[in-house]
Amino acid sequence: MKKSDFYRPDRRVVRWGFLLLAFSVFRLHAASNAVQLREFIAALPTTPQSHAATIVQTPDALVAAWFGGRHERDPGVGIWLSRKLAGQWTPPVEVANGVQASGERLPCWNPVLFLPRHGPLMLFYKVGPDPQHWWGMLKTSTDQGVHWSDARRLADGVLGPIKNKPVQLADGSIVSPSSREDGSWRIQFERSIDGGEQWTLASAVPNPEHIEAIQPSLLRWSGEQLQAIGRTRQNRVFSTWSSDGGRHWSALHLLELANPNSGIDAVSLADGRALLVYNPTDHGKDWWDGRGQLALALSRDGEHWARALTLENERGAEFSYPAVIQTRDGLVHILYTWKRQRIRYVVIDPARL
Repeated sequence: MKKSDFYRPDRRVVRWGFLLLAFSVFRLHAASNAVQLREFIAALPTTPQSHAATIVQTPDALVAAWFGGRHERDPGVGIWLSRKLAGQWTPPVEVANGVQASGERLPCWNPVLFLPRHGPLMLFYKVGPDPQHWWGMLKTSTDQGVHWSDARRLADGVLGPIKNKPVQLADGSIVSPSSREDGSWRIQFERSIDGGEQWTLASAVPNPEHIEAIQPSLLRWSGEQLQAIGRTRQNRVFSTWSSDGGRHWSALHLLELANPNSGIDAVSLADGRALLVYNPTDHGKDWWDGRGQLALALSRDGEHWARALTLENERGAEFSYPAVIQTRDGLVHILYTWKRQRIRYVVIDPARL
């Protein structure tokens, strides 16, 4: 057989293949360089278990909170808080618990920190034996989380933000992403026009596909359009839209984004993109399966997402319940549950994604 009988690939095909490979390697390298910092809050675990973190930027500090105790649902579970000052996290302290007037103690759940434009700093959380019977609580701080007011219970029917942060619109109104688990899962939105003193329920979200959805995360798009995305039992992330400040919402539908019945969080970036932190898997036979991977995805329209970075990947482990914000310097800050033992903190430069 002559040499000329052997297949010789077109040089243009080889050249383009090489360029595509080089571009892929460049993207992977750039994405890996996007991670600026990765550490735990607290050198050692403060409680046997920690879960469901939240984070906010105040004028002088980052403030983080989570629930911690022996295990989820244990009556001793309280809300713990740490502040990042001069590059260091302060020792965590318990700032809320579920002690009732009768002396009975009930577990605390899912804190959410939020700072309106004119303050004060708000700490929402839930108290109750389980998510079917919990109620919303609120504390406030006028000194960036150093001291806190007495807790007050939110009005009946109002639970506050269930897992993810509210947004404040240009007119000052606050939209809180909430949900209920008493029976079927369903999302709801709560609005305040007086800085969080009083809340009203928005119209019910149409759900013709009977999607079981909870824990919305809010995104702001141009023209004051709001989008909510979040957790479902249908193995995919849900989406719904509002064009009137969160008063009314479009029919719930599913995105082409895997969701293993696990909480997500998202943030609208200053460059016009949206960033999502989520578990990019389906759940297995048990509801907690699929939390061994945690990833970032990006979108320019809220409906189409591209995976951009893997934060964690360990079969059988749990990395879950992320919280994400973008600070004034443009960096993205992420907290998440690390194996139920600790809260991990990661800083991302989104310009490298």
